[in-house]
Amino acid sequence: MADSGRKRQCGAFATSVACKRRAHGRDWTSLPSDITNVIAERLLAEDVVDYMSLRSVCAPWRASTASPRDPTLRDVRFRPRGWVALCDGDGVRPADACQVNFFHTSTSRRLRVRLPELHDHRIVGFTDGLLILLNKSTTAVRVLHPFTRVFLDLPPLAPVFHLLVKDIWSRAWMEAAVCWSCTSIAVVAWFPNVPVVVHAEPTRPRWCVIYRGLQLWTALPFQGRLFGIRKDTRQIIQLYPHLPYPVVACIPNSFGRPNMCDCYLVDFGGRMLLTVQHRIIDQCLEGWQPFAFAFFLVNVHQRELVPVDSLGDRAIFLNKDRCLCVSAKDLPSISGNSVYFSLHTTDPVAVHSLSKRTCERTSTFSLIHNFKERIRPSVRPFTLADHLLSYCHHVQWSKGFMFHEYFSIPASWKKMVRKLKAQDQEIQVPFMIREKTEGRLRSSDMKNSPPCTAASPSSNTPNRAPASGMPTLATNATPRKTNTWLHATCYKMFSYASSSPRTSARLLELGRTRTAGRSWTEAAESAQRKGRC
Repeated sequence: MADSGRKRQCGAFATSVACKRRAHGRDWTSLPSDITNVIAERLLAEDVVDYMSLRSVCAPWRASTASPRDPTLRDVRFRPRGWVALCDGDGVRPADACQVNFFHTSTSRRLRVRLPELHDHRIVGFTDGLLILLNKSTTAVRVLHPFTRVFLDLPPLAPVFHLLVKDIWSRAWMEAAVCWSCTSIAVVAWFPNVPVVVHAEPTRPRWCVIYRGLQLWTALPFQGRLFGIRKDTRQIIQLYPHLPYPVVACIPNSFGRPNMCDCYLVDFGGRMLLTVQHRIIDQCLEGWQPFAFAFFLVNVHQRELVPVDSLGDRAIFLNKDRCLCVSAKDLPSISGNSVYFSLHTTDPVAVHSLSKRTCERTSTFSLIHNFKERIRPSVRPFTLADHLLSYCHHVQWSKGFMFHEYFSIPASWKKMVRKLKAQDQEIQVPFMIREKTEGRLRSSDMKNSPPCTAASPSSNTPNRAPASGMPTLATNATPRKTNTWLHATCYKMFSYASSSPRTSARLLELGRTRTAGRSWTEAAESAQRKGRC
């Protein structure tokens, strides 16, 4: 019996040794390149982070697969699609912390990425996971890939700020999106209180005006293009690339007056979805239902709207800053066939179920103030719905606040109010001078900062005239001439123009020097030497 036990032990030991030898004998680095590429393509179709993890295994795998560090950022495959940025809710701005907490809406994977590139920048937009940054000192724009750290720099916005956007709030809370261009990418920017849309490319030295006199309610980067909804006419238009006939469709007037409904554009699984949130006229419905919703699929090529009755297993989060669509199968804590939206009341967050035809408040017991004073500490942990809705509200997210807690800040919180106002005034626009030879504005510390000019329709963009009866753009987008003399010579006078009674006399003196043959710059320098500027 003892001999048989020894034989069994020796046999088990020999088997384990043989398995270890076979395991050590496998050389995964010699995997054929075609098999490696098949695996890499499947991983890349899901997430670029998994693809980067595969390439980091060994040098042969890295050599047989394409590098995700696309210098043009134009290849959509290598973009961090599906990743959204979460808010910590501690009042620290992600740009100040130089780190962003990312969440994948399909795999529920969470990554906290440290980004030193965020220093001295403001995050003004997201597109396919790419970060759009604004330098607070130079107004230069940068597009950053958060995982590969590849970035592209664009011209400063200083000329646009001096000529067109003078409101501090509009400068601080500008919005931007990334689109495709012929060789790389293009960034389109628009502003809350200024009816102008501009764009720039890394290969071009200036920002160009696409539309003037056009105020956007919301916008959606979709398949390399940018679409938006006009605030005045409720038209869906293609903003970029610029087209002679940019109107895609008109929103139906059957939902009441324009001020009684809000419209949003959502990327609905690769299709554009128009969501109309309107007030309910029928008061016979049971329960609390302040709004109803209507959905239309936007056919860009046919320029028509197709009604939709159900969202299936998907849920959408609505806000004019950003909209989001997720699947309830991937995120069980999210209700499918539902709409999450915000209200300008004491209960800021609500969810509307299309299946049950009911509306429910979700933030009643997590409010931290009653518009006057704090009533409870922050209720932790935050729900996933709170995180996703805060991501859609860019103003609160960029401040490091959760939307349902800081959708409204009481006036009694004076210290916080002063802090937020100081943050809105952080953008320093470089002083502009006027070049006598070219007659254009440039930054005094950046010689390549050109003026803002009007864009012409792209000849490479396919376009066709609309059929008879097709809506057209209501407002003429022809740029108007802007008087830039005050910005070129007496910009420093504006700080005390209201308190100095001799300001008008100084301006007249500068005007006389021009008639004597002196340039505006020489006149300003002469006045400064005399202590008058």
